[in-house]
Amino acid sequence: MAANFASRCFRAGRSLLGGLGNNLSDLVNTSREVTPCNCLSQQQRSFIQMRTVLKVVDNSGAKKVMCIQALKGKKGARLGDTIVASVKEAYPNGKVKKGKVVYGVVVRAAMQRGRCDGSEVKFDDNAVVLVDKQGQPIGTRVFGPVPHELRKKKHVKILSLAGHIA
Repeated sequence: MAANFASRCFRAGRSLLGGLGNNLSDLVNTSREVTPCNCLSQQQRSFIQMRTVLKVVDNSGAKKVMCIQALKGKKGARLGDTIVASVKEAYPNGKVKKGKVVYGVVVRAAMQRGRCDGSEVKFDDNAVVLVDKQGQPIGTRVFGPVPHELRKKKHVKILSLAGHIA
C-alpha cells in the first residue's frame, strides 16, 4: 500500500514538473557547481594573540614561535608591536634553541592596517623578528618585505637589516 502511494506521488510530482524535465536537473546540478568558498580569502583576520604561531624571518636560528603574550593592547598585537613568544621549531646550530622564551617584533601581519594616505597594507602570513630586551635584533639579516610603519614604532635597526621595505 505504501509503495503504491509513493509511486503515485512520484508520478504526480513528475507530471507537475511537465516539460521542465532536464532543465530542472540542470538547475540542480548548476547549483552544486557553484565554486566552493575560498576559506583563506573569507577568513576572519584577527590580532596576533595568545597561541598564535608566527614565522621567524631572521637568521637567529628559530623557525616558528608561538605567541605567549602581546605586550601592548588588550586585544592583541599588530604591525610593529612587541610580543613575548616561545620557540617551537629551531635550526640545530642557531643562536636560539627550542623552548626558549624570547621577545619579537611583528613585521608582517595578516590583519589589514590602514595607512595615512588611505591605502591599506596586509600580508599573507604572520611573521616576527626576534629581539632582545632592549629591542635590538638577535639576527643579522631580515628576509622578505617589512612595512615602513616600523619607523614610527622606533624599530629602525630592523628596517636597516631588511632587504625590501613595503
